[in-house]
Amino acid sequence: MSDRKKNDSEFEREEVPQSNLKGWKSFLGMYAGEHAAGTEFMIGPLFLTVGVSAFDLLAGLFFGNLLAVISWRYLTAKIAVNERFTLYYKLEKISGKKLVTFYNLANGILFCFLAGSMITVSATAVGVPTEIEMPKLSDIMPNSISWIIIVLLIGILTTWIAARGYSMVSNAANWMSPLIVFAFIACGIVAINQLEIKNFSDFISIWGEGSKPFPGQIKYTFWHVMLWSWFANAAMHIGMSDLSVFRYAKSAKVGWTSAAGMYVGHYVAWISASLLYAVYLRSPEAAVFIGEGVAPPVAPGPLAYNALGWFGIIAVILAGWTTANPTIYRSGLAFQAIFPEMSIRKATIIAGAIATVAGIFPAFAMKLLDFVSLYAFILAPFGAIIVFEYYFFNRFNLVKNYAEKKNILFSYSVFFAWCISFLIFFTISKIEGVFLSFLTLPAWFMCGILFILFSKFFQNKNL
Repeated sequence: MSDRKKNDSEFEREEVPQSNLKGWKSFLGMYAGEHAAGTEFMIGPLFLTVGVSAFDLLAGLFFGNLLAVISWRYLTAKIAVNERFTLYYKLEKISGKKLVTFYNLANGILFCFLAGSMITVSATAVGVPTEIEMPKLSDIMPNSISWIIIVLLIGILTTWIAARGYSMVSNAANWMSPLIVFAFIACGIVAINQLEIKNFSDFISIWGEGSKPFPGQIKYTFWHVMLWSWFANAAMHIGMSDLSVFRYAKSAKVGWTSAAGMYVGHYVAWISASLLYAVYLRSPEAAVFIGEGVAPPVAPGPLAYNALGWFGIIAVILAGWTTANPTIYRSGLAFQAIFPEMSIRKATIIAGAIATVAGIFPAFAMKLLDFVSLYAFILAPFGAIIVFEYYFFNRFNLVKNYAEKKNILFSYSVFFAWCISFLIFFTISKIEGVFLSFLTLPAWFMCGILFILFSKFFQNKNL
């Protein structure tokens, strides 16, 4: 291997050497930065648009985030430190090269769209001093050339950081996350003063007993909030995408660092951002939208600027970066798994380019609750393939990494398990109108169980 290849290597097709393992501090900064980040400025306000009550929001977020942390610690991190492979290479060993190519392509593109929504978030901050029109909650297409130029510039910078590799992504998160966390707390405090909240009862009254959802939104209950917050990152924990991250961990206990992201980001930050939107909803501008029967825009840049001035703008820009950076990095790993001869740096640049183009279209950010539910539902069941192989294959006398050992390019066990579970529960969601996050866990379990059954059939057949 050439020196250039070594420098570019992220050990994407080999175990991570002991000399490259990292302690908990590297992961604490990344998780706090990634999850107290751009998505939070979008998701917090969206909870007000779905008419959720105060109890359902606060209790749902607490228990949902707890389940997410437990999933990271006892599933993702545990398997990652024992296998030390990326998700993509591990799936290739189980599924075969041809089948995993489909997964890698879908995974990489979906992560690009998620990263693109965060580039959109940063662009709303840059749009404040340039006085460009902000996207509305119902917007799909870009509304000006200025918007497109701003998104392109932010996308180029974000891609440059992600293309430098995991160490650069981790270091960038460590530098930025304390500032972003401080900004979210400051936003919450300022919003509390602007809303004239004097006690806990005043605080609860922001959401109260709930309300009618905004046009185009559905009503959320405790179960919607709990399951959505648990599975918002399902592709990363029960979907095993963060095998690619935790393979660098010295111990599975590092999985607890995900709590920094969940309770700082997916609790404090979401609520703080929701309070910012509550302030805006009382403004004359918002009243005009509401009077016309249109949902007021959710633009993180102006919301943060209203609370913190220029510091708020900087915080939103950095928040978008800290989510987009590791997401583009994960996407680059997915594309590199499809084309092993391509350097991880080049694959990440391609991922960044796709994410930047996606960021031009505000629909991915404005419909973030729906998009996150969908991408988690699609990708999470693949994680069940890895989990069930890890915990149950020896018990049922099945061969692990079967595709690799038998030179199988397309595993029908994996294909049928995922297809059947996906088709059944996605059909239920569409026909019966069931909230997609309600069906993510049943689809996950069904996929894992079917994988065991199909593996038993096909492995015995090939004896």
